[in-house]
Amino acid sequence: MTAVITRDLIVDRLGNVPYDRFLCYLMGPYKSFNLEYVLSEEERRDIDVEELPGPLRRLFQSKDDIDAAQALLRRVQGELRVDPGVNAFLALDVDVDTDDVDAATQSVEYTRCSNATAFVLPFLGHNFGVGEEAGSILESLSETHGERLLFVRERDVTSAMIRSANTRWDLRIETYDTEAELVEKLRLFVGGIMHRERRGELGRLD
Repeated sequence: MTAVITRDLIVDRLGNVPYDRFLCYLMGPYKSFNLEYVLSEEERRDIDVEELPGPLRRLFQSKDDIDAAQALLRRVQGELRVDPGVNAFLALDVDVDTDDVDAATQSVEYTRCSNATAFVLPFLGHNFGVGEEAGSILESLSETHGERLLFVRERDVTSAMIRSANTRWDLRIETYDTEAELVEKLRLFVGGIMHRERRGELGRLD
């Protein structure tokens, strides 16, 4: 590994917030499920997208659009950086080249360096890759960082990975219906860890 991921590296590459040293790593799919990638051109021509209900129309999002799954993570990140003011970040923000450190190892190291890590699983997200990385994190860090991990899934999401992982590890799993509810649950999770660190129930990472 030619690059070393540390808390200082992460903090240095992120913008300023009131609690710079409290790192909250947000994981989730960067791509939404999109029927544009699945249907043939002939099948696509037989569907009038404009006539479909809103939720189904979202399945035909243009490949050139800003992806809804990543946009969700960015909005959630922004909310947490404002209130409670923690250094919420995505792996993209640290900008470590995958030629130097592979994606799975990056996720393990970001989690190791973070005060809190949340896996956000929206209904329309491609969650398979997130599941694989989450498995690597749990395998490596569940004993030392288990209390700092949270899975938050949209209510309609079903995940074989979460079911099997919950059998093997004691996972904290929450569900949400709306984006506002997602943000509120993440704020409560982060706030709880902050209070536990202040009281000495969880060790400070610095």
